[in-house]
This record gives sequence, C-alpha cells and structure tokens, in this order.
Amino acid sequence: MRNAVRIALTAAIIGGAATLPSLARAEVNAANDPASASRPFKATAIAHFDTPWAIAFLPDGRMLVTEKGGRLFLVTPAGAKTEVAGVPRARVGGQNGLLDIAASPGFARDGLVYLSYVEPSSGGGTLALARAKLNENGGKASLGDLAVIWRASPKGGGGQPGGIIAFAPDGRHLFLSSGDRMEPETAQNADTNLGKILRLNLDGSAPADNPMAAQGGVRAQIWSLGHRNPYGLAFAPDGSLWENEMGPRGGDELNLIRRGMNYGWPIVSNGDNYSGIPIPRHRTRPEFEAPVVYWTPIIAPAGLAFYSGKLFPQWRGSAFIGALGGEALVRIAFDGKTGARQADRWDMGARIRDVAVDRDGALWLIEDDSDGRLLRLTPAK
Repeated sequence: MRNAVRIALTAAIIGGAATLPSLARAEVNAANDPASASRPFKATAIAHFDTPWAIAFLPDGRMLVTEKGGRLFLVTPAGAKTEVAGVPRARVGGQNGLLDIAASPGFARDGLVYLSYVEPSSGGGTLALARAKLNENGGKASLGDLAVIWRASPKGGGGQPGGIIAFAPDGRHLFLSSGDRMEPETAQNADTNLGKILRLNLDGSAPADNPMAAQGGVRAQIWSLGHRNPYGLAFAPDGSLWENEMGPRGGDELNLIRRGMNYGWPIVSNGDNYSGIPIPRHRTRPEFEAPVVYWTPIIAPAGLAFYSGKLFPQWRGSAFIGALGGEALVRIAFDGKTGARQADRWDMGARIRDVAVDRDGALWLIEDDSDGRLLRLTPAK
C-alpha cells in the first residue's frame, strides 16, 4: 500500500511539472572513463585545515572555510587564517558535523552568512540551517544574531545529511539538499523533508509557488524528491540547477533538477545495495527522472561548481566535481545535442571535498583529511 501511495504521489507531481527537453544520458565506467595524461594546471597549497568541508567566497576575495569538527575560518587568498567565534555546536561523527557555508546574495549590504550543520538532538542529530551576521572588529571575527531558520523533520538520523546550500540566480530563494539519513524510505515520503531538494525563502519559510505549497507543512518546502546522499548543488550559467549525489554500490549521479520531479531513490538506481541485492534500473521505471551522467564504479561525488572565469577560457561553461572515493577532480562538459559527459578526470592523490571558483578564475579545492590542504589551481603554463 505504501508503494502505491508513493507511485501515485510521483504521478501527481510529474503531471504538474513543465515538460522540458530530454537530455542524452551517459554512463562512466572503467571502460570509457577518460583520463588526462598530465594535469593542465598547477596546484599550490595555500593553507591546511582539520577535515575541511566547504569553501565560500566573499565579495572581497576572502573565503570562509568550515571544518567538519565545528570550526569556521576566515581565510585570505594568501592563506592567513582567522578563526570565527560564535559557531553553533554540531554533532560530530561519521559524515555529520559542521557542513556547508554560503554568503548571502546581499552580503555586501547585509553581511549575512548561511551555514548547515548536524544539530545535537536525540536519535543521532538533526540537519539544521542557520543564518547569522559575520562581524569583524580589531582583527577578530564572530557570528552574531545567529538563528536556526530550518530543521529537518523528523529529527534525528544516521549519516548522509546532505546540507548543501545554493542561492537562486535572482537571489530571492535558497535551495538546500537534504539527505535520506541512511533511511532510504524517507526519500519517497513527502511528509518528511529528508531525501529531498528543498526550495526556501531567505528566512527559511516555504515559497507560495513551490510544487506542493498548498499542502502546507514540510510538503510545501519540497522542490524535488527521491534523492539519496546529495553533496553537490549549483546553478549553471544558464540558470538550470544541477545536483550530484552518491549512489549505493555503483550509480553515483549527476542530475538536472527540475521542478516537482521524482528521482527515484530507493525504488530505482543505477547501483545495487551493499548487500548485493539488485535495485531496478532507471530505464525500467520511466516515471522517475534518470541521471544525466552516472558512475559505476563510484567516484563518491562531493562539491560542485560551474566555471565562467578567465584563467581557463577553454573550460567556460564546464562544471567541476570533487571526488572523495575517486580522489580526483572531475570536469563535466555540456552540449545541447549530447547533454552532459565526463570530459576529464585528474588524479589529485587525495579525497576532494569541495570545489570553488574565485573572482579571478582560479579553481580552489579542499582535501578531506585531518591535515587537509586548501589548494589553488592555476594554468600550468
């Protein structure tokens, strides 16, 4: 009965969504995985952190960098670090801790930042989204007027929190990835906001024009559903929203996120359960949205950023993904005729947690390690 309800919900949502052109789908596996003989960039270590998780650039070129253990730093392009006080306490362990950080679209005016973290609570900790003002005085930095503006429902859960923040191009809404917390059935349950991509107003409330806004509650927050472990979320230059997520055993995904669509987890996947029990493939259930690119074996995709800078003009319009399990930087190329494909994959010798682009066009990476480096990538020649 529960499956019947889920399928009916999916049909209702899809029926209300705008029809968009289909994209070609691409599988990346050991046989067709392109690898570059040499890296076309040089990587310079700028600073070191204890298990860094996210990078966010400020308008003046400085960065905010989170550490999963609960610390936040203000960092100059030269690597000078100032620890930021007033960070909320996070439940740390496994995949949980202090997660993403993002500057408000109006940061130059309001000084606000948004951060996601797993908040201590009964049952393992709850994904939360907070907003605060970044204050600087006398060489010191702190977060002031911090307020939690959103919490996952139900509270508690295991790993796979998601927690990636992306602002809409017009700066009026924010999108937040929420993982299934290792409870796969939540991704198809519209009465939870787990396993979803959420669209919120800047104060954390639900916009009146969301797909299920009229139903109220957590349903009003949902933009798309059927997600597993989404650790990359970013807008392309054309305004489209893209997401990458970790599959189970195989089937990591790059998805074009469309309003009201269901991406099928855990009913379908291009990977299988860790136990070896197979999962039906996306092609068997066309009512679910399939990934544009998927990886088997997995790369464990993390940070996602689009490139429009000047230092690497040949890569304008590309997307970059940090690979944790793959210990690589992956470049995705887009084509109106063929959709998207993995164009390059460079071995970085370390788990890459996040990717960002500065105002000059340099790529920045952070390594997922207890002595993780902040790397600046510039052209090799």
